[in-house]
Amino acid sequence: MSTLTSRRCLALSAGALALIAFAQPGAAHAGEPVPPGATATAEDAHHAGSGLAALTGRSVAPQVKTGLRGLDVSAYQGNVNWSAVRSGGASFAYVKATEGLTYKNAYFSQQYNGSAAAGLVRGAYHFARPENSGGAAQADNFVNQGGGWKKDGKTLPGALDIEYSPVHGAPACYGLGQSQMVGWIGAFVDRYHARTGRYPVIYTTTDWWSKCTGNTAAFAKKSPLWIANFNGSPRPLPHGWSGYAIWQTAEKGPFPGDQDVFNGSLQDLRKFANGDYSPPTTPDWPAVQQGQSGPQVTAAQSLLNSHGSSLNVDGQFGSGTRDAVIAFQNANHLTADGVIGPNTWKALVVTTQSGASGPAVKAVQSLLNSHGSSLNVDGQFGGGTRDAVIAFQNANHLTADGVVGPNTWLALLS
Repeated sequence: MSTLTSRRCLALSAGALALIAFAQPGAAHAGEPVPPGATATAEDAHHAGSGLAALTGRSVAPQVKTGLRGLDVSAYQGNVNWSAVRSGGASFAYVKATEGLTYKNAYFSQQYNGSAAAGLVRGAYHFARPENSGGAAQADNFVNQGGGWKKDGKTLPGALDIEYSPVHGAPACYGLGQSQMVGWIGAFVDRYHARTGRYPVIYTTTDWWSKCTGNTAAFAKKSPLWIANFNGSPRPLPHGWSGYAIWQTAEKGPFPGDQDVFNGSLQDLRKFANGDYSPPTTPDWPAVQQGQSGPQVTAAQSLLNSHGSSLNVDGQFGSGTRDAVIAFQNANHLTADGVIGPNTWKALVVTTQSGASGPAVKAVQSLLNSHGSSLNVDGQFGGGTRDAVIAFQNANHLTADGVVGPNTWLALLS
C-alpha cells in the first residue's frame, strides 16, 4: 500500500514475479504457520500490504524513528509472543480477521485476545475482495467474525484493507470501475457504521486509491486513514484526507508482521479507540523558488548561510538566492534546479537546540514568529526560544522536547 506512480512500470515486472511466488491460488509461503487441523491457503498469506510489497519489490523501508509504534499481523505470523512484542515497545496492533465472505484467520483469537492481554490497544481488519461479493455482505461477515468495536479504551475501530489484489493475474481494481469501487467501499463503510456505531478505518495506498476510486474524497470525513507507504514518508495522502491516523511503514522490521506508527501520543491512541480523536494535519515540505517571498524564503536564506553562503536575509527569493541554492544542491548531489523542494529542505535543515547559535537558530526564530511567537531574532537558542519551540510542538502534536529536529522543521515550514 503506497505511492508508486513514477516507478510503477519498472516495478510491475518484478511485482508480477513476486506475486507468482507469493500468492498462487491454493498455495502459501513456504514455512508459513498452518492452523491446527487446517490446510494453509492463499488467503493465509494475504495481509495488509501484500499487494504493495509485491508491486514495488520493497518490504524493508527506511527506519521511522518517531511516532507511537505498532504492528499488524495475519495467519502468516501464527501464534505471536505478545509479551515480547509489548516489551519491545509496541503500543498497538491490528489483526486480520476475515477476507471476502468465507475466510477467517485461524489464529485470530490468539492474536486479537493475546495482544489485548499483553496491554496493547488492538483492532481487527478485513481484507477486501470486491470481486466476489458486495461490500455490505463482507462488512457483516467481518463484524460477525470478531471485527466489531466497543468503547472500552482498548479496542480500535475495525479497518477495511482495500489495496492491489494479491492474486496473481487478477485486475488491480478487482474488475470494478471507479464508480463501482466507490459504491462498494461505501456499502462496506455504511454497513459497518450501522452495525457498530463507528466508521471503519480505511487502509490503502495513494496510488491504488487514485487508480481504482478516481482519488475520491467521499470517505475522508467519515473514515480515519491508515496509509501505507514504504518510501520513508506517509505523503502524499489520498484526496480529502489532510492527516492520517496510522502509517504502515514497512512489511518487515523489529515486530512480527508489518510495521506501523500511530499519529499521536498514547493518550491520543486511547482517545482514538474511544472515538474522540481527530488526526492532526500531516504537513509537507513546501516548494520554494525564485520570485517568492515570505517566512519560508527567510528561513531558507538563513539555512543556506548556515551551510556557508553569504546571503542578505531579506525574505526575497532573487537570482542570488537561486544561485546559492544551485551551488548547495550541486555540493550535496541533488537535482540542481534552484527550487527548494523536499530533498533540498531535508539537506538544509539541521537539528537545533538549547545552547546553539548562528543562522540556523535565526531561521527557527523567524519561523516561530511567523506562527505567532514574539522572539528577538538574534541567533541565540536560549530559554525563551526553547519555551516557544515547546509551545509550538505541543500545539502541533509533536514530541515536546524543545529540540528542533526534522519533524519540527517540517511543521514550522508548512
